[in-house]
Amino acid sequence: MSRPLRVAVVGAGPAGIYASDLLVKSDQEVQVDLYERMPAPFGLIRYGVAPDHPRIKGIVKSLHNVLDKPEIRLLGNIDVGKDVTVEELQSFYDAVVFSTGATGDRDLPIPGSDLPESYGAGEFVGFYDGNPDFTRDWNLSAESVAVVGVGNVGLDIARVLAKTGDELHVTEIPDNVYEGLAANAAKEVHIFGRRGPAQAKFTPMELKELDHSPTIEVVVNPEDIDYDAASEEARRASKSVDLVCQTLEQYAMRDPKGAPHKLFIHFFESPVEIIGEDGHVAAIKTERTELDGNGGVRGTGKFTTWPVQAVYRAVGYRSDEVVGVPFDAAKAVIPNDGGHVLDAAEGEIVPGLYATGWIKRGPVGLIGNTKSDAKETIEMLLADYTAGNLTAPAEEKATADAALAFLEGKGIAVTTWEGWHRLDEAERALGEPEGRERKKIVEWEDMVRHAGPQA
Repeated sequence: MSRPLRVAVVGAGPAGIYASDLLVKSDQEVQVDLYERMPAPFGLIRYGVAPDHPRIKGIVKSLHNVLDKPEIRLLGNIDVGKDVTVEELQSFYDAVVFSTGATGDRDLPIPGSDLPESYGAGEFVGFYDGNPDFTRDWNLSAESVAVVGVGNVGLDIARVLAKTGDELHVTEIPDNVYEGLAANAAKEVHIFGRRGPAQAKFTPMELKELDHSPTIEVVVNPEDIDYDAASEEARRASKSVDLVCQTLEQYAMRDPKGAPHKLFIHFFESPVEIIGEDGHVAAIKTERTELDGNGGVRGTGKFTTWPVQAVYRAVGYRSDEVVGVPFDAAKAVIPNDGGHVLDAAEGEIVPGLYATGWIKRGPVGLIGNTKSDAKETIEMLLADYTAGNLTAPAEEKATADAALAFLEGKGIAVTTWEGWHRLDEAERALGEPEGRERKKIVEWEDMVRHAGPQA
C-alpha cells in the first residue's frame, strides 16, 4: 500500500493520546485523526483531576509533545455516534480505536440515594472542573457532609469541600466555581469505607496531601486501624498499600493541630441508608463491619446514624455507550478481547474496531495504566494490518482532506490543535491579572469561538 495507514482514535484523553503516540511511533507510516467530543482535548486531565493537583496536571506537558507531532491531527467538537456515525467514520479509515473514558456515576443502591442532596462524585467534579456538560451552580449549604468511597476521587471531593474558596482561588477554577466554594458552609467532612485501611484505594501521595492545608484537620479513629492476615499480606506485597497504612496510623496517633475544618476518615462503616427529613438529606446510617480473615468484611449488626446534610457517592465512574458500537451495559464497557471490539451477541471480532482505556476495562487504575492498555490494543491493530485483516477505505476517501471536507460539509465547527493553543492562550490571559496560571473558560460556545474555525 503506497499510502499511510489511516486510523481514527475517538477520545482525546490520555488513553487516546497514548494510543495515537504508539501508532505513529510504530514501524508503519501512520496518519492519526484524534476525534474529541469536547471543544478541548485532554479528557480526564482537564475535566477529572482536582484543580489543586498541578503535579498530575503536569502530565499535560507530555501529552502536548504527542499532539505536536505532524502525523496526529486533533478534530474536536465532534460527537462520534451522533454528529458522525461510526459507519461514516469507518468509510474514511482503515481502523477506528475507541478511548472515550467514563464520566457517569455508578449508583449507590441504598434507600434515600435519590434525595436531592445525594450527589454523584462525577457531578461535583464536573462542577469544580468547569466541565460545560455540568451545572454552573452548586448547593454548598451543608455544614456536615458524607463522602462514600475510599479512593482518590473520594479524597479529591473531601479535600475540595474541606478547603476554603480562597485556598482554591490560586488554581484554574472559573469565577462561578470560586464564588460557590467561597460560600461553602462545610465544617465537617466524613469519608466512609466499608473495609479497613489495607483495602483503601488511596495512593500515598494523595493521602498525605490532605494534611498540607492549614484549614484541614484529618481525623482517624485508632479503633479503625485493624488488620487481619490478608491485610498484613497486602501490606507486605505492596509498598503503596503499606505507605497508605502508615500514613493512616500517623493520623490516628497524633495530637490535634486545631484546624477549623475536620475531615474524618472512617473505616469499617458500611452505608445502609441515607435518611431524609422533609424531603432532604438529614443523616447517613452505617453498619459497623469487621474483617473476616480473608481481606473481606462482615456486618456486626451495630448501626450508627451520622447527622449530615449532603452525601457524595464516590463508588466508581461509569462509561457511556457510543451509538453504533457494541456495549455491555452491565459492565459499562465495550466488549473486547483485550483490544478488538467484540460483537455483544456472538462474541466475535468486529473487523476494524478497537478499544482502549476505561471504555475497554472499566474505570480502574491510574492514568499511567492506560499506557500498557494502549500498547496491547495497538499491537493487535498493527498485527491485523500486517496480516491484511483490515478493510481499506475507498481510494477517494483515504486522504486527510476527504475526512475533513466531509465533516465541514456537515456544518460542524471543528476545533483543532492550533485552536487549542488559542484557547490555552485565552485562559492564561484571563488568569494573569489575578496572578494565576490560567482561568478556565467554561461555556462550550466560548471554547469553540477560540478553538474552532477562524474567520
